[in-house]
Amino acid sequence: MTDTEIIERLKKIVTPYVQRKEGLENFNKKTDFLNDLKINSANLVDVVLDVEDEFDIEIDNESMEGMLTVGDAKQIILRKLE
Repeated sequence: MTDTEIIERLKKIVTPYVQRKEGLENFNKKTDFLNDLKINSANLVDVVLDVEDEFDIEIDNESMEGMLTVGDAKQIILRKLE
């Protein structure tokens, strides 16, 4: 699975939770879930659950706390898929 594929799948996952739609226009590995997309912390938990379902992985609390940007999420997904 390529980085681009993971980022596209992440974009589909987070879109329903985004409060600031402009943040989706330049969605890339530097996109910050809280600051750029204005996803609140409660919805961030939903995003993590959706990521687990989409990629058939389990994200522990420590990894979840480090999932602040799209790039962070991509790295966690890749590590869990190994």
